[in-house]
Amino acid sequence: MSDNRRAPWPGSLWIPAIGGGLIGALTTAGLLLLAAPQMIGPKLVRDALVSEPQILVDASDALRDGQYAPVLSANRAALETPFGSSWKGSAKPDVVMTYFYDYACGYCRKSNPDLERLVVEDKGLRVVYRELPILGPDSVAASRVALAASKGGKFGTFHDALFEAGRPTTETIALVANRLGVTPDQARDPAIEAEIQKNMTLAGQLGATGTPLFVIGDKVINSAVGYDLLKDAVAKARAKG
Repeated sequence: MSDNRRAPWPGSLWIPAIGGGLIGALTTAGLLLLAAPQMIGPKLVRDALVSEPQILVDASDALRDGQYAPVLSANRAALETPFGSSWKGSAKPDVVMTYFYDYACGYCRKSNPDLERLVVEDKGLRVVYRELPILGPDSVAASRVALAASKGGKFGTFHDALFEAGRPTTETIALVANRLGVTPDQARDPAIEAEIQKNMTLAGQLGATGTPLFVIGDKVINSAVGYDLLKDAVAKARAKG
């Protein structure tokens, strides 16, 4: 899946978020290509890469997963513990998918039906929703109200209703908030601002360049990859225990 299947990180935030992940993966792949001919012969390397170009993709993915393993280990509880009622699926999961998203992100909108299908089909899966409002003031406002609704046990209803209303605006956010009885004062809770800042930090440590961003077991996916690949990642995380 192409990397453009995600909403981009805004200018002042994306530089520290990228870290060395992509550069490190590509550098390592390049070194392997340079070294391999001396070790096993240029024709064999060329033939292998021509017939199986997925080798480089898989190697890059493995390198990235390894790079972020210490971050995932150190922050597993922070990633998988929901804020309020910001989760769907199993109350006693054997696999947790953490989903960073933005209400203004079109790729997140496309991903939502895939997540809904997964939690219906997989009774051992929980999806934890983490607000990552990177696409402007309306995104931030929507996230604050969503977290206020979450504190009141209304996250799922608010989340679904706001996405159904279209791109977040002052009017659509207020309409859904009023319907659920969420007040502006509730959205100004300092705990809500702290949650958003925590999510920004976590996403940055995971090399986020936009939304959606998924964490499934030891796998970090920063793209709208679709139902099949998400399901496969869940299966692999479950197999690892």
